[in-house]
Amino acid sequence: MGRRRMLLISSALAAAVVALVIFGLASSESGPVGRRAPALPGEHLAGSPATLDSMLATAHGRATLITFWASWCGPCAKEATALERFSRSAAGRGRLVGVDWSDALSGARSFVASHGWTFPVLRDAEGTVGNDYRLTGLPTTFVLDGSGQIRSVLRGPQDAGTLARAMASVSKS
Repeated sequence: MGRRRMLLISSALAAAVVALVIFGLASSESGPVGRRAPALPGEHLAGSPATLDSMLATAHGRATLITFWASWCGPCAKEATALERFSRSAAGRGRLVGVDWSDALSGARSFVASHGWTFPVLRDAEGTVGNDYRLTGLPTTFVLDGSGQIRSVLRGPQDAGTLARAMASVSKS
């Protein structure tokens, strides 16, 4: 009887776990790809002021990049020079905005100045916009199509080549 009881309890537990997984996956929110990009934060740190609508208008129907970073993020510092270089290229001009996420204002300003960023940089001090984007780590770059739909997500430090290829792949679709 003890063995039979253990088998019954084990089966019930396994069924409960399977049910939780199935219902949990069905009810969880999908990832960011394929949905409209949320509004950008309003606090301006550097470059020209930017909103999602102004970035999309500047891109003239082509892809736009939104890069989330923070001054305390080592991989973000690794990526910083490539972002500025890309923003000055023909492919990136007017199509990149940086968003400082959950960071101290002094650290953010120092980071921007030390890397000589000239592209639009906004600040998401409380992290709410990053949460709306379903940010899972830094640095993360969201690639938007001309209508503001998130088409891909680049995680980790990027270089000018990966940024250009990501934009080109969205522009072709």
